Amino acid sequence: MTQVKFRPIPLIGTVLLASALWFITFYLAWSIFWIKISFSAATLALLSFWLQPPSKQQLIFNGRAIIAGLLSAAALYFIFWTGKAVSAAILPFAGQQIGGIYDKGTGTSMWIIALLLFFITGPAEEFYWRGYLQKNLVIRFGRWQGWFLATAIYTAVHIWSFNFMLIGAAFVAGAFWGAMYLHFKNLAPVIISHSVWSMVIFAIFPMS
Repeated sequence: MTQVKFRPIPLIGTVLLASALWFITFYLAWSIFWIKISFSAATLALLSFWLQPPSKQQLIFNGRAIIAGLLSAAALYFIFWTGKAVSAAILPFAGQQIGGIYDKGTGTSMWIIALLLFFITGPAEEFYWRGYLQKNLVIRFGRWQGWFLATAIYTAVHIWSFNFMLIGAAFVAGAFWGAMYLHFKNLAPVIISHSVWSMVIFAIFPMS
């Protein structure tokens, strides 16, 4: 990971683009939300491939990666269920804001949402946010400092939702997947975790 050359200008450019794409996705009401988030994530992933193609060592799908991905997805789902129960007990607005997240999918088939999340949004987000952004920030600032900065940026772009619960969820999920990538140094289990978790929590067993 440390052999990759850090290039600040392209990285900053992608962060600014991510902010613009997340603004369009979350703040502007036109078009279908799940199509917009898939397009935004895929755009960033393709750009990161062009700037810095992932190495074979960065993407190893094997038994360990599959098991780690599935178990971590289950663990994160449990964390979110616990967080929902706690937040509902102490934050009067929590239920309404959580419902607002799911309202973005109104009118879209759950099967379409599930397929988009599993095959496009989940993998594409990991290729950019962890495989490109966090990797480069770790190179420049160090292991945990890079993880923290990547998590902070991932959280910050979700501010366009103006939804406290969603911003908090982005922080928890971003920190979780970022720590996974630090540990495994392999995007495969993180992609599996993100894709399975998002498909389950938004389309199969939602929390609304």
